[in-house]
Order: sequence, then C-alpha cells, then structure tokens
Amino acid sequence: MNYNKIKEKQELLIKNKDKFSKILLENYTNGFDINFAHDSTAIEGNTLTLMETKLLLEDEISVGSKNLREIYEVVNHNKAWNYVKTLIKSNQDLNEEIVKELHKILMENILPGGIYRNSDVIITGAKSKPPSVMILPFELNNFFERLNNNEFNPLDLAAYTHGEFVRIHPFIDGNGRLSRILMNFQLLKNEFLPISIKNEDKLEYYDALDYYALNNDLKYFKKIIYKLEEKELDFYLNALDLK
Repeated sequence: MNYNKIKEKQELLIKNKDKFSKILLENYTNGFDINFAHDSTAIEGNTLTLMETKLLLEDEISVGSKNLREIYEVVNHNKAWNYVKTLIKSNQDLNEEIVKELHKILMENILPGGIYRNSDVIITGAKSKPPSVMILPFELNNFFERLNNNEFNPLDLAAYTHGEFVRIHPFIDGNGRLSRILMNFQLLKNEFLPISIKNEDKLEYYDALDYYALNNDLKYFKKIIYKLEEKELDFYLNALDLK
C-alpha cells in the first residue's frame, strides 16, 4: 500500500479533469452509479442483474419477475447515493443526522429507517459479534467523535468509516449497503473517486471486515480500498493518456 503514489495520481487527475468532455464525464459517472447500486445490493443477496439494474435506474423500465423488496433496494440505493452527492456539493461533513437520513432513504418502502436497533444481533458467518445494545450509544458516540478528530489519511478514513460502522452494526438491516455509501462519502469529500466492491470479491471483503472487528486492525481492508481506488484513478488517467 502506497498512499503517496495514489495521492500523486489523484492530484494529476484533478489537475487534468477539465480535459474530459461533459458528456464523457456524465457517462463515466452514470456507469459507476449503476455498477455501485448493483454491486452493493448483490453483495447482500439481491438478484437483479447488472442489465436489469441499468434498465431500472437509467431507462426507468420496470423489471418483471422480481419481488418488490429487491426493486426498492436498488432504487433506494441510487436515491441515497444521489443524496450523498448533493451533500458533497454543499460541503457537508458526515454526521449522525446524515447517517440516519441515508438509512431512511435506503429503507423506504422496506422497513422504518433511521432507528437504531433495540436488540442484540449476530452476523451470519462472522467470527465477530456486534456490540451489545446496552453499549450501542457509547460505541456510536465514539464513532462520530472520531470521524471529526483523527489522524487518518483520506483513504484510511474511508476504510475506518466503513469498517467501524459495520462492526457497530447500529441498524437491524441495511448496515452493509449504508457502510459502503458512507465509505464513498468520505472518498468524495476528499476529492478521491468512489469505489465499488464486487460481489465476486465478497469473501475477501467479509474476511477483511471480520479481521478488523476482531483485531482492531484495518490492514487487510485498507489493501482492498487502496487497490480499488488506484484502479479507478488509472481508468480515468488512461482515458486521458496520462498514466
């Protein structure tokens, strides 16, 4: 992991971003948004294909043979992600109010959102266990305080935001989808590119998160974040023939 190398690529892209045509940037952005909605919901078991996700979000064509929950999961994810982009434009910092609002959007027409769990939970397949509901307020308070008082570089902050939020698991449902949106909130906030974790990489991804929850060590999850961020930057730089 080499943060300085990735930072140099980010600065090069920022310096040359005006060389992209507006149409090309919109195409890249829309393509990412569709992939992000598909990847993030697929990790949680949603069965919509990438093409079905595109038809639903971009072409606004109804997808048959899918249950309503799966459709709402994809549509709501896109709404929440668009909301994040409006917050970034208005220079908002991540806080508890925003987290609850994003959860409400994600859970629209599925279950009441923005309400912390009132019982203990178990994450299927994980060795770690989320903190008891008795200490949930304490854990959340520490989490939001550290978001505003830390020495992380931007990529590590994105990794911490995601990893710690999933470790705490404050909501009954939607924690994974929300954590990936929060991770990308931090990346966008610091002028890095958003990233999307593929369903086929789920095992490595879950293992890295579980390792963090058990050992308070982000090293494996940070490797995933750094690799994906560099890949996104290279994609844009290659398009400008700058790599």
